Amino acid sequence: MKNIKFTNLERQKTIDHLESEDFDLVVIGGGITGGGIALDAASRGLKVALLEKGDFASGTSSKSTKLIHGGLRYLKQFDFWLVKEVGSERAIVHKLAPHLVLPEKMLLPLIENGSYGKWLTSIGLKVYDILAQVTGDDKRKMLEKKEALKLEPLLPKKILNGAGYYAEYRTDDARLTIENIKSSLLFGAQALNYAKVNEFVYDGDKIAGVKAIDTVTDKEFTIKSKYVISAAGPWVDELRSLNNSKKGKQLHLTKGVHLVFPYEKLPVKQSCYFDIPDGRMMFAIPRGKITYVGTTDTNFNDNKDNVRTDLADAIYLISAVNNMFPDINLELEDIVSSWAGLRPLIHEEGKSASELSRKDEIFVSDTGLISIAGGKLTGYRKMAERVVDRIAKKMEEEYDTELKECYTEKIFLCGNVDFKKFKHVKKYIDEVYDQIKEEGFTKHDAWFLVTNYGKQTETILENYKGIVEDDKYVRLAKAELAFGIDYEMVQTPMDFFIRRTGRLYFDIESIRALMEPLMKEFQIRFKVDDAKIEEWRTTLNAELKEHSDFSLERR
Repeated sequence: MKNIKFTNLERQKTIDHLESEDFDLVVIGGGITGGGIALDAASRGLKVALLEKGDFASGTSSKSTKLIHGGLRYLKQFDFWLVKEVGSERAIVHKLAPHLVLPEKMLLPLIENGSYGKWLTSIGLKVYDILAQVTGDDKRKMLEKKEALKLEPLLPKKILNGAGYYAEYRTDDARLTIENIKSSLLFGAQALNYAKVNEFVYDGDKIAGVKAIDTVTDKEFTIKSKYVISAAGPWVDELRSLNNSKKGKQLHLTKGVHLVFPYEKLPVKQSCYFDIPDGRMMFAIPRGKITYVGTTDTNFNDNKDNVRTDLADAIYLISAVNNMFPDINLELEDIVSSWAGLRPLIHEEGKSASELSRKDEIFVSDTGLISIAGGKLTGYRKMAERVVDRIAKKMEEEYDTELKECYTEKIFLCGNVDFKKFKHVKKYIDEVYDQIKEEGFTKHDAWFLVTNYGKQTETILENYKGIVEDDKYVRLAKAELAFGIDYEMVQTPMDFFIRRTGRLYFDIESIRALMEPLMKEFQIRFKVDDAKIEEWRTTLNAELKEHSDFSLERR
């Protein structure tokens, strides 16, 4: 699979193309839902343009729990349909991108007076396996106390009664999003970040396109299109207002916060899904050099462009971890990073944030604007299928054009050329390690490259050969950045450090070492002046402080 040029160095050329063509579909929103819709629609033969007001995945889709999971807790809400759909989707998404969607065994500790008793957990996990069509070694096991402590010695010995042990998948949500968008390009889709839709174009009383602002140059441009889908997540209701169609059901935003700790501060051997004293459940996920925990679920009514981890959120999560793992004594000073994101759920009168359904809903306005909201990361492909089916029906009725059925379950994502199973990914990690160990790189470095880029690692290692630089890690980061600028629409240092590589969350210290050398690369590649570099530097430093500083000063 060859890399398709996807670069902001040719931004004006992209905008000229968007203005000159007549599209079948404009997708507003470059998160996982919008990316999934673009791939589904383009692969069925539609001419698709996708616009994102910030960077791709910069909203909810880089701030989830980063799990492709079946929603075990929805069994408690008797939401069997949702468990069945997202449970089945896990295996499909893993198959499409096994380098990005990694198998992750989950331990569910059973504690005295906890949310889950032994018998009900055994039945619940069995139902979960049946609904999610789980096979082989991934089927659930019920463990005795001794077996559970062997897998995770940090669990509370005094109140532990055993554990459930079942299979989930871990991912990088922002990478999954960008790979969906890049895969849509293979079918002719066009996509642009930093392009904010500020007006709809109408033909009579029907939507016939959008006007957008290129926020890099502040110039306005227009795209003509038969249909428009809004997959703008938390901003869906704003666009419905712009379309004068915000009526009936509305969004209910809730905030989810995650904290990141050095692995040695929270050395869980095993991903855990455990009780919080207030009756909620929480994850602790080891990932390379760090362990992250989450999440909260609180109502949110503030600025959607500035979602913060508050002190109260941090204290709540730390208390929950210390309560479940009595040998651990985390403090605010131990937090190395954090993230906070919004869930665009559908409002239901009288329900708390945690009780709201995670089902997606589609709204169609009188003028033809189609909006989709709600849903979960795991179910993005089925959400896309449902909404593109609506477009397919309209194309048949209004233009006598028959589209193919959805077949995205067979379209491997960029980065997956020939990974049939996860064992092939592990083999490729070994091959990459053999290539880079003589340079002094570690097995973790090979793992990082492959679980971010898959087979696209080859391009990065080719770039590496052509770079003159004494520090091997700076040299490798420059090779990654070159790939990000040429093939992944990187426009700012934040795009690279936060969403393309996850360094802000999973390796924050590396940013401090790489910031200045990579700022020089940005200046050379984008031909920007010192003032622009200083603006980016200030923004990146503010992000570092915002995500990691829980000192007295911040409090």
